[in-house]
Amino acid sequence: MAAQAAAAGSRVWGRHFLLSSGLFSRLQGNQSSVQRLTGRPSVQNRLFSNNKILVELDENTGVATMTMKHPPVNSLNLELLTEFSISLEKLENDKACRGVILTSALPGIFSAGLDITEMSGKNEAHYTEFWKAVQEMWLTLYHSRVATVAAINGSSPAGGCLMSLSCDYRIMADNPKFRIGLNETQLGIVAPFWFKDTITNTIGHRAAERSLQLGLLYSPAEALQIGLVDELVPVEKVPLRATEVMAQWLAIPDHARQLSKSLMRKPTLDRLVAHREADIQNFVGFISRDSIQKSLQKAMERLKQRKG
Repeated sequence: MAAQAAAAGSRVWGRHFLLSSGLFSRLQGNQSSVQRLTGRPSVQNRLFSNNKILVELDENTGVATMTMKHPPVNSLNLELLTEFSISLEKLENDKACRGVILTSALPGIFSAGLDITEMSGKNEAHYTEFWKAVQEMWLTLYHSRVATVAAINGSSPAGGCLMSLSCDYRIMADNPKFRIGLNETQLGIVAPFWFKDTITNTIGHRAAERSLQLGLLYSPAEALQIGLVDELVPVEKVPLRATEVMAQWLAIPDHARQLSKSLMRKPTLDRLVAHREADIQNFVGFISRDSIQKSLQKAMERLKQRKG
């Protein structure tokens, strides 16, 4: 009961934050009938879109697809994080929705992770707002009542990897050029305890310890070997395979699957809910240090040089 109350409290805060952002009202008015991503027309499909996320719900199957569309690399800035949580919250509250497939509209990239510009050269109030949005994204996704499948159709470092790990099942495109992992230490920053808990729950303590300390990025084959992803398919088959896997998950009665998921994830969720404010303070204090700001500025300079 305590866990349920804590989670409910998190939901209340999340709705307050999302409503206050002004983005919820914009999403409300953007629903229309469209073709499915597969190109097949269906009057049973409902779509709502915003600046950075396209959401399409197929009422025949109960499956929604959330597609990130924030060029060039789906970096998780404050707006995308907020829109993501709004979109998933809307699906959570829609009785027609039983499962969500998370993917990217950008070739070769799932998500490059947290936007460095949100963590560099800003004030403490901004860092606080940004980190609350990061927490809310994870809480909403990791705690989701619906079945979630990550269709990883490109590289997925850092926060992109966290998104994938928060889903129930991960399918990755089998391209040796793609990479996935929590590589925060390479940027001079540290993954917080709930990032650590999420990856440890997936690949085990020793593999997670090595991964986090070295900021390792794995090829698809390496990620499959350590259990970071569940299966590999050719990139063009990722959407179809995600649909097939989702059908397997939805063959299980919802209440039984949801309760089993809650039992497995409750301790990890409870830790962040109980220490949420302390986690925000730790992040703000850490990211505001001169040494960390210098590391982030160097990282941004390296990115600019690569683009050049």
